[in-house]
Amino acid sequence: MSELYIPKGYDPLLNEKETEHAIVMVKDFFQMALSTELNLTRVTAPLFVRSGTGVNDDLNGVERAVKFNVKDMGDTQMEIVHSLAKWKRLKVSEMGLMPGFGIYTDMNAIRADEELDNLHSLYVDQWDWEQCIDANDRSISYLKDTVKKIFRCLKRTEFYIYDRYEQIKPILPQDITFIYSDDLQRQFPDKTPKEREYEACKKYGAIFIIGIGGKLPDGSIHDGRAPDYDDWITETGDGHRGLNGDLMVWNPVLNNAMELSSMGIRVSPQSLKAQLEERGCPERSKLVFHSALLDGKLSLTMGGGIGQSRLCMYFLRKAHIGEIQVSSWPQEMRDSCKKAKINLL
Repeated sequence: MSELYIPKGYDPLLNEKETEHAIVMVKDFFQMALSTELNLTRVTAPLFVRSGTGVNDDLNGVERAVKFNVKDMGDTQMEIVHSLAKWKRLKVSEMGLMPGFGIYTDMNAIRADEELDNLHSLYVDQWDWEQCIDANDRSISYLKDTVKKIFRCLKRTEFYIYDRYEQIKPILPQDITFIYSDDLQRQFPDKTPKEREYEACKKYGAIFIIGIGGKLPDGSIHDGRAPDYDDWITETGDGHRGLNGDLMVWNPVLNNAMELSSMGIRVSPQSLKAQLEERGCPERSKLVFHSALLDGKLSLTMGGGIGQSRLCMYFLRKAHIGEIQVSSWPQEMRDSCKKAKINLL
């Protein structure tokens, strides 16, 4: 069993019925706030895509996609999405959206290689969003402005829940703090990336770590990121690299940092080529998605994913993501949770 954290003296603030009602409230309120802030229109999205096209999210490049063959399509192989990171860019381009406007959707995925714990499930549900931008928007200032808009949505959602459940007190800071991954590495050179996140989140309450996936000064990376959607190699003009990042908050129930969103400005043809070279996989340039991007056929975009169950877990002060969503868990984990009043659905 993966590591399970049991908060001492944990006692849920909402019972199961209240929790189910509150989940709907959080999701409905937040997605409306997000779509309004970022000018996003809702679209439907695929659960699976054709294998071998390069459209699926490769995550860290080692996770196995769940695959199956379709009888009525000549046994064509399909795979369950890991996320819609690249599919959304195709959709925005196909729709011909103007800069400043975009899409969002409910993304449902299966990640069979996930290490199961309080925050990680086989079942992944998130709001995947993508916004068309122009060349001038491919900047660190535009990224930060967008992060601030998303943080405002989080703040409004927090108040909305507190207004209805007064036992759930607001805890988000007034503002979000921006930190570059290389500065964080220099600040805590003897700590692991997770330990650095812990220290920064505990100090500031809410942070956005910029530059996820690119090499740090010591040659390591803060966290894995595929080379073909987020831009983590472009120089920002202030001595750093990376136009992407992770939005994280301090979770007092788990006494740890908690990632709510991964997002970024997407690769241009130039940065895609450079990132494929750096990761040693230039052959991907021949795939359908990559060829279209390198030929300049896709819109410039930025986008990301925001965990739905994680968001609900955070705002409703739950100790385990299984208190928000129905998934499968090792029996040992179920037994331990039951003893600790952690009600896995």
